[in-house]
Amino acid sequence: LTFFAVLLSCLSVSKAEKVEVVVEGATSIAQTDEDFICVALDWWPTNKCDYNQCPWGQAGLFNLDLNNKILEKAIKAFHPLRIRVGGSLQDQVVYNIRNNIENCQPFQKQDKGFLFGFSIGCLDIKRWDELNEFFNQTRYKFMTYIAKVTFGLNALIGRKESETEKTLWVGDWYSHNARDLMSYTISKGYKIDSYELGNELCGVGVSARIEAKQYAKDMATLKNLVKEMYPKPKTQPKILGPGGFYDKKWFNTFLDASGHDVIDGVTHHIYNLGPGNNPDVVRRVQDPFFLTQIAQTFKDVSNAIDKFAPWSGAWVSESGGAYNSGGQLVSYTFAFGFWYLDQLGMTSIYNHKVYCRQALTGGNYALLNTTTFIPNPDYYGALLWHRVMGSKVLSVTHKGSPYLRVYSHCAKKEPGVSFVFINLSKNTSFEIDLFHDLNLNGGSPNFEFKGHKEREEYHLTPKDGNILSSVVLLNGTPLELLDSLEIPELKPKLVVGLTPIRIVAHSIAFVTIRDFNAPACS
Repeated sequence: LTFFAVLLSCLSVSKAEKVEVVVEGATSIAQTDEDFICVALDWWPTNKCDYNQCPWGQAGLFNLDLNNKILEKAIKAFHPLRIRVGGSLQDQVVYNIRNNIENCQPFQKQDKGFLFGFSIGCLDIKRWDELNEFFNQTRYKFMTYIAKVTFGLNALIGRKESETEKTLWVGDWYSHNARDLMSYTISKGYKIDSYELGNELCGVGVSARIEAKQYAKDMATLKNLVKEMYPKPKTQPKILGPGGFYDKKWFNTFLDASGHDVIDGVTHHIYNLGPGNNPDVVRRVQDPFFLTQIAQTFKDVSNAIDKFAPWSGAWVSESGGAYNSGGQLVSYTFAFGFWYLDQLGMTSIYNHKVYCRQALTGGNYALLNTTTFIPNPDYYGALLWHRVMGSKVLSVTHKGSPYLRVYSHCAKKEPGVSFVFINLSKNTSFEIDLFHDLNLNGGSPNFEFKGHKEREEYHLTPKDGNILSSVVLLNGTPLELLDSLEIPELKPKLVVGLTPIRIVAHSIAFVTIRDFNAPACS
């Protein structure tokens, strides 16, 4: 009797709504990099504090425990994981490659005279070796490095603050310290996938800024340096920039002045949820109208690249949603996945190649718990995306509730099409009927798709139905580390292809249909 009472109460709370989802499978609309998922490791020291809270612990690059087995296994699960090394303090890091810097120390707290309240930080050879030996591990059987590293270079070195304009830094970038770093890195055989120049120095900047034409000149300097140091085109690291917030006039000037084939990746940052102490963050991540507002930025960046630098691609090189270390009670919970996976879907549509989440560990927005390294819910969302969603992006639409978000890509590695369904609604479940639109000129009819093979479904829900839980369930089972500290196997539920796809309230689902024959994916 109790079971049926619970069942009836669940049915009454979560009413099902039928939705027809149309996939245009004839052609793809965009393409991401194969390693679209990216995470950031930051320089912040232990005493980086916001709102009377110091959430970074030992997660900063100077302090991170590179021998931690959970950290290692969490990265290896991606084989490889793209990692961006950088952040606010990168423009205050000097590299002590020649051992000519006296008293080479990490960042020290300073009240005046430095950006972000911290001194210059000195990276010594020993720590650079430790970081690279960690990143350059090879995964057993695959013989590939566990990480693809983007290294953020100090773009303020050699410049000085303007005497007439506050926060403006003037003069040419001093590339000699970067040259020393590259020379040593090459001599040791360390692999760097890309170099990004500067952090949040574009537009009006955050704590400092550089004029667009000057920045373009410095990017050319970096490109020439990389060409000289890495003469073989196949092994030449990519050049990325400017790594800050999109400003139309600044970006257009920068791209127009940067020169042909200089910039490989145009990078920008996203913190559209407001400050980390904003009590509205949890509402915003469930509000489809709020989530959609940022789409114009992604489109504008993509359009600017098409116009001024079509040889390059758009990257989000840092995005933590809520700035100042993330939403205090939200960013490490199931609820944040509504925002994060929606961002991955939206940026893919607007032809972004890579999306770097702030951060792998550190702050409230970490994919791994800053103290224990145990994965938070968004870690599993990122891993599923990496394994299930291919690089070709398909157009998918529906006329149902705006609280149902749907994105579709060709499946990864094998035939078929993959979907991510995000149900922002607290009370409404959705029953999905799929239609395949093969018309190239928008005509009708669409063909209702009825699968004959079993489809693969991964349903993510929060523990006890509480979206502010830091425990996520996969197909009803909590995702927990194995006794060996390995990441648990992510097994799909196999479902008869002829049945509708059901997405329960407040859930996220990845679905792969192997016999959905989209010509774009063949």
